[in-house]
Amino acid sequence: MKIGELAQVAQCTVETIRYYEKEGLLPAPGRTAGNFRVYGPEHVERLRFIRNCRALDMSHDEIHTLLGLADKAEQGCGAVNEVFDQHIAHVDERIRELTHLKQQLATLRQRCQSVQAVQSCGILQGLAAMEAEPKSERHTHLG
Repeated sequence: MKIGELAQVAQCTVETIRYYEKEGLLPAPGRTAGNFRVYGPEHVERLRFIRNCRALDMSHDEIHTLLGLADKAEQGCGAVNEVFDQHIAHVDERIRELTHLKQQLATLRQRCQSVQAVQSCGILQGLAAMEAEPKSERHTHLG
């Protein structure tokens, strides 16, 4: 099939397919005599795998690792478990970061309980007065 057909079957865009090829996530397709890309069922399967990983918010590095492990079917799945354990730890850390952010926002929101003049807005006053916390290194793999 041609790239447009693959995009339709895999429910993604042609640009996504080209990007994944460039990133090495999707193997280069064969070419016709007219130099058109020709894709097969293995490309559909690989794209679905990648899309499912992305739906789980996995990084390209994690996907590369999983694809490499999947290509070595004779090995045990311990390394796959390690990738998932690390990803779960990243998700846990991001949840902690987002929970802290929500608390900060809720505290600011409590400063303004009624509609009033902007110059009296507790949220704006709180934003102006608060000491910004030092930018900590995010513990997420996504940056």
